[in-house]
Amino acid sequence: MAGRIEDYALIGDMQTAALVCRDGTVDWLCLPRFDSHAIFAGLLGTEEHGFWRLGPAHASDAQPPRAARRTYRGDSLILESEWDTPRGTVRVTDFMPPRDGAPQLIRIVEGVSGRVPMRSALRMRFSYGRIVPWVHKHEGRTVAVAGPDSVWFDTDCETYGKSLTTYADFTVAPGDRVAFTISWEPSHKQPPALPEPEQSLQATEDFWREWVEHCTYHGPYREAVIRSLITLKALTYAPTGGIVAAPTTSLPEDIGGVRNWDYRYTWLRDAAITLSSLLRTGYREEARAWREWLLRAVAGDPENLQIMYGIAGERELGEAELDWLPGYENSGPVRVGNGAAHQLQLDVYGEVTEALHLGHMTGLARNDYASLLQLKLIRYLEQHWDEPDEGIWEVRGPRRHFVHSKVMAWVAVDRTIKLIESGDADGPLEKWRELRDDIHRDVCEKGYDKERNTFTQSYGSKELDASLLLIPQMGFLPPDDKRVIGTIEAIQRELSTPDGFILRYPTSGGDEGVDGLPGDEGAFLACSFWMADDLAMIGRVDEARKLFEKLLSLRNDLGLLAEEWDPRLKRQVGNFPQAFSHVPLIDTALRLTASGAYGG
Repeated sequence: MAGRIEDYALIGDMQTAALVCRDGTVDWLCLPRFDSHAIFAGLLGTEEHGFWRLGPAHASDAQPPRAARRTYRGDSLILESEWDTPRGTVRVTDFMPPRDGAPQLIRIVEGVSGRVPMRSALRMRFSYGRIVPWVHKHEGRTVAVAGPDSVWFDTDCETYGKSLTTYADFTVAPGDRVAFTISWEPSHKQPPALPEPEQSLQATEDFWREWVEHCTYHGPYREAVIRSLITLKALTYAPTGGIVAAPTTSLPEDIGGVRNWDYRYTWLRDAAITLSSLLRTGYREEARAWREWLLRAVAGDPENLQIMYGIAGERELGEAELDWLPGYENSGPVRVGNGAAHQLQLDVYGEVTEALHLGHMTGLARNDYASLLQLKLIRYLEQHWDEPDEGIWEVRGPRRHFVHSKVMAWVAVDRTIKLIESGDADGPLEKWRELRDDIHRDVCEKGYDKERNTFTQSYGSKELDASLLLIPQMGFLPPDDKRVIGTIEAIQRELSTPDGFILRYPTSGGDEGVDGLPGDEGAFLACSFWMADDLAMIGRVDEARKLFEKLLSLRNDLGLLAEEWDPRLKRQVGNFPQAFSHVPLIDTALRLTASGAYGG
């Protein structure tokens, strides 16, 4: 059985990522890309679907011992786990070197004290656990082959096969270092080069140290901000600049429920807000790379902007269900692909335009095509802003006039007006000023409930929605506007969990609600960070700080966050780690630091 979501650590090479459990088991790894088929899919099934366990030998594989301590080595993505056993202490270092050739996952065992018997158990299953590969020796190396894929396993330890699993049993004493590496290569090519684990470890540590040095944030929450930035960098697909929402699929928002989605793609919304956080903390190169990715992805058809693309800009992300996988803690179905790709979500135009605007304001080198794209997006919004859509939460129920979507359409027009006013683009300025005013008036008239003094989820609705918290943050209304304060207070009353975290919107329990899905979900962590932001903006800074630090306490021991927090089970739920949780963490830390609203 897979561990709890918060039991996992992330390692990666900025092209794919692995999840390593506290017991030393790699339960998730897709090769060679984030969105490739998994060779270890035990996270969504059982050990029959692939895993790699490395840790102290024990009597029963069913209950492997958990590491007593684990940490990342400094400000890096190098994981160090330590076990204390009756025979001594051992350390395992796990990492994936930034790629220069074949993708590799390297595990180095180091004896700390005593003499500790160890075991490596490697069970590769291709195509999300469905295919047992042909495992054989080739010139002294172990290789697993199935169809187009081959995975090479290298170690100086003697290995043996049993029950379709490759084992290595060995003992380490103080100072001993034993390395294991798997490398992927297309099966029709020559074998990958022999790994050099120690040199790769040093190169990986150097890479992360140099990257972190560019961070311009030095406030009181630096540890949390740096870990979030490293996580966001790890979710960036280096060859193209695309940013995945998470490295996993189908980790449930509701344990045992059907709210299970594939997040291994680039949502324009998630990537745009990630870009904003990177820019605010000094990372212009990532911003430039994402802008280039955006221009390539949208090229040729900007009027039909998709809400998400593949990490290289692919448009077709057809959704399918993997019925041979039971799902994480039997939360089925397991989905790959995402059918929401072709939804109409008008807010995306605002997020993309805001990201381009921020790049322009922070000195990112001018790109004429980026300005041209921005103008084309506004021409599309001129004709379509007043249509219903599926909204920020990708509802699978009927389209509605979501207030957040209209607000973000206003943002798109507003930022484009500012671009024209700066002299860096030409457009019908007066016409678009009128359009901006029309959208603003429409939202304030149709999306605001005067009796309750709150904006609502959609026109004519009585329901609330946490995305309304972005109204002051986007500059649609000032923080001291009574309608903004009323909305914040209404969301606190109606969408808060007993422990003070924020739900996205009311869910339906057993029936289908506004999102077209049965069941409930946890508190959406991004929304809770938005609440902390808003509280700071309206002067309730102590309350904002307390909520923020309470949110920080939900991170696992390595500083990682999933998409949601289940207030009933007191555990993380949803895909992990989630960019949409780490980005607002950074933004709220920056706001609280600027306001001086922090403890100590």
